[in-house]
Amino acid sequence: MTALAGQLAVVTGTSRGIGAATADALHAQGARIVGLARTIAAKEGDRRWDIPCDLTHPEDLTRAVDQVLERWGPPNILVSNAGGFLLQSFEQTTPGDLEAQLAINLRAPFALAAAVVPAMREASGGLVVHLGSVADHSGFPQNAAYASSKFGLRGLHETLVAEYRGTPVRFSLISPGPTDTAAWDPVDPDHREGFLPRAKMLRPSDVADAVVFVATRPPRVHIEWLRLGPA
Repeated sequence: MTALAGQLAVVTGTSRGIGAATADALHAQGARIVGLARTIAAKEGDRRWDIPCDLTHPEDLTRAVDQVLERWGPPNILVSNAGGFLLQSFEQTTPGDLEAQLAINLRAPFALAAAVVPAMREASGGLVVHLGSVADHSGFPQNAAYASSKFGLRGLHETLVAEYRGTPVRFSLISPGPTDTAAWDPVDPDHREGFLPRAKMLRPSDVADAVVFVATRPPRVHIEWLRLGPA
């Protein structure tokens, strides 16, 4: 029997990159998967369901969560992966840019946890994984809006760890370094001084493997923070 057989995992941002790799990896471990993303079509398959959802729209998020809870019940695993990336100098960054980063990188995970965690706690508990970034602990040039949102996500995570300690709900923050996803397409790091070439970056599957590692620990084990980066 696979490690996560029969468990329900909700993963956000599953249309590509880390989210798609994570959904595949958890599915391979036997989990039933509900994928939430803006650009996917509604689909139901073998232990997999896709629900179109823009997590920055409260009505979309509420509709999707209600559908999950009513049809399948509280998830055993919730992976908040959907996010945005902005590389821009501070003087070029507008309040609107900041708001957009906060909306997807902080407000959406907050709202999703608020909608799902109480049901998880009242059921048999479970695991919430927040996908952070190396920028949730360190500041880098041109990261003002992005780092602000990721530092905020770490603050949310650490508060949830403290508040739910002693309950059957665990929270883990995974903070990957540069990962070769489509987010780097407009940046073209291979031709910019000071940037890690994409060939040397982590792969989405590397981050997905970290999620699986955290999700397959026994309930007595709580991995609060896991940081990984290129060798």
